[in-house]
Amino acid sequence: MKTRSSLAFIAITALATGLSAHLPIRAIAQDASVNVPAKAPHRILFGSFSSKDAAEAHAKKLAEKQGLRLIAVVESQGKWLVLSSFDFPSKERAAEWLKRKPVAGANVVATPADITVVQSGAASPSSGSSRQLGLMAPSTSSPLPAIESRRSAANTPLASTEKKAAVATKVDVVASAPARTREGENLHMYFDSSMAAGASVSSGDVWRIKPEAGDPMANDSERYQALDDNRFHTPQAQPLSTFSIDVDTASYSNVRRFLMNGQLPPADAVRTEELVNYFKYDYPEPTGSDPFSISTEVGQCPWDVEHRLVRIGLKARDVTLDQRPPANLVFLLDVSGSMNAENKLPLLKQSLALLVDQLDARDTVTIAVYAGASGMALPPTPGSYHAEIKTALDVLQAGGSTNGAAGIQLAYDAARENFIEGGINRVFLCTDGDFNVGVSNDGGLVRLVEDQAKSGVFLSVLGFGMGNYNDAMLEQITNKGNGNYAYIDTLEEARRALVANAAGTLMTVARDVKIQVEFNPERVASYRLVGYENRLLAAEDFNDDKKDAGEIGAGHAVTALYEVVPVGLDSDVNPVPVDPLKYQNRATGSGSDELLTVKLRHKPLDGDVSRLQEVPVKDRVAKLEVCSDDFIWAATVANFALTLRESEQRGVADMQSMIDLADVAKGGPHSEERAEMIDLMQRYRELHETK
Repeated sequence: MKTRSSLAFIAITALATGLSAHLPIRAIAQDASVNVPAKAPHRILFGSFSSKDAAEAHAKKLAEKQGLRLIAVVESQGKWLVLSSFDFPSKERAAEWLKRKPVAGANVVATPADITVVQSGAASPSSGSSRQLGLMAPSTSSPLPAIESRRSAANTPLASTEKKAAVATKVDVVASAPARTREGENLHMYFDSSMAAGASVSSGDVWRIKPEAGDPMANDSERYQALDDNRFHTPQAQPLSTFSIDVDTASYSNVRRFLMNGQLPPADAVRTEELVNYFKYDYPEPTGSDPFSISTEVGQCPWDVEHRLVRIGLKARDVTLDQRPPANLVFLLDVSGSMNAENKLPLLKQSLALLVDQLDARDTVTIAVYAGASGMALPPTPGSYHAEIKTALDVLQAGGSTNGAAGIQLAYDAARENFIEGGINRVFLCTDGDFNVGVSNDGGLVRLVEDQAKSGVFLSVLGFGMGNYNDAMLEQITNKGNGNYAYIDTLEEARRALVANAAGTLMTVARDVKIQVEFNPERVASYRLVGYENRLLAAEDFNDDKKDAGEIGAGHAVTALYEVVPVGLDSDVNPVPVDPLKYQNRATGSGSDELLTVKLRHKPLDGDVSRLQEVPVKDRVAKLEVCSDDFIWAATVANFALTLRESEQRGVADMQSMIDLADVAKGGPHSEERAEMIDLMQRYRELHETK
């Protein structure tokens, strides 16, 4: 059996982190050992007491009178200690923090080994030995049924072929923490259907979960906002089309995850503009004082060549990392039980380590975490302290329920406390979005983030995982938090978002960017915006500087597409009819050769009054074969997205013609990422044929 001291270690660890009121859910082997780091982290000691009541009273007093929320009450060697609930990488860093938060009688101490936050690792039994592994549910007092574990002489799990050859009896428990639990409920156990009685497992093994349909961990429990494709409108009834720009890319990498796993994505997981905007385009660099350029192109629509397709491209000014201002970054990390999977918390830590390598002494990094409660894992630390920041990331473990709202509040508080005037102030929220404690409904969370965004702190959301993924909520809070949204399915995607596009991810160059297009009724019979369904604005919102819109980062490119039915074409497109208007001016375009006019508004970072740019577009349609590669590529990606969505507007183009067209435009400096999408198109065709 596990020794009493070892169990006490785990219990004290849970209290010390301030993240969970119960034991972390973990496998406990009979002969498990604890790995204590050579250098124990430092904490601030606020007092030592003989009773828990006295310690808690002191902690409450500190919280109320000195504003110190980041404290923990733990028992150690018969004494009750009031300590900081986060670790400092050195005594000097702890002392530096204490100078800014003076507390009478506080001391910097090395944390005793029995309250050090470390992982529990399994010892190596000799060949042929066996041991029992069990899991403790938070709502029960007894362990769940255990399974026997065997390890080879080399202390490695048995080969997968041996696992499959074992007796085909399902097991009830695996030796890794479950991917989804809710405090107060019975523990949900998930297992790989290939496992069998006698299969090799250990407290270090992580098993892939293959749930059946209807299981709460199956993809059908993922949440996506319902989207209805934009419909055609006539210029006579609706001459203006207005929307907020969007530089998010999460939908593309999420769709990729589905297709790479041999699944067709849900239609609502496909946001057309995010697939189009995932890719780089060779738009002209801005000139003059404007932060971005506007370029346009008109060509044949590939899914209906009798129609026009209008491409509107924005290109933000490039800013290199050494040209950017100093950054105040708060990493808000979900360490709840739902993040306990290889493609969640472990990938999250690897991803942020890549971003840390881009920072320097100008920058400040704070790490806040949340599960059942929230707390600080790293106080404000210079960005040049790469090793210390990465160490703070490395020790994080998943467990408990998910109080995302409390974490969001804490992160924004920390960002405001260290606010840099004229600098970059940004929260990075990293989560699967499975909030289940506190404010957890989408509406409440959106309002919370919208209110916090008024502080001048921008938001970046990095989504992780599958099964319980809440894309609907994450996409909405990004829109209201003046931020950008990426889904990280691989370390390579993290490298793209946080290294290759680091300047754009960190630095915003314009706020509340809106586009309004006016159509000429002499040239346009009807039109529709392709994508941006949940970014539409009312016509009057365009000139209203109080109306929130999207932000654009350094070097970002934004593409918008309009499908246009020209006047005189015998088309089967049926715009939504409206009754004839009695009192409106029915004047037309007065003989103009303009198809439309693009108007754009943005606010500079240092002002609240928007600036207007205006570009007319001539009605000169080009055949697809003479259109630019960027036009062909954007059109093909949009066509693929409409096909994935099974949209009524997807036209007649078949998948092979789409692949052939994409192949024409895949060359040049962006060939690698474009080749990947062609592979996804081929995967879709194979899946669709066997559906």
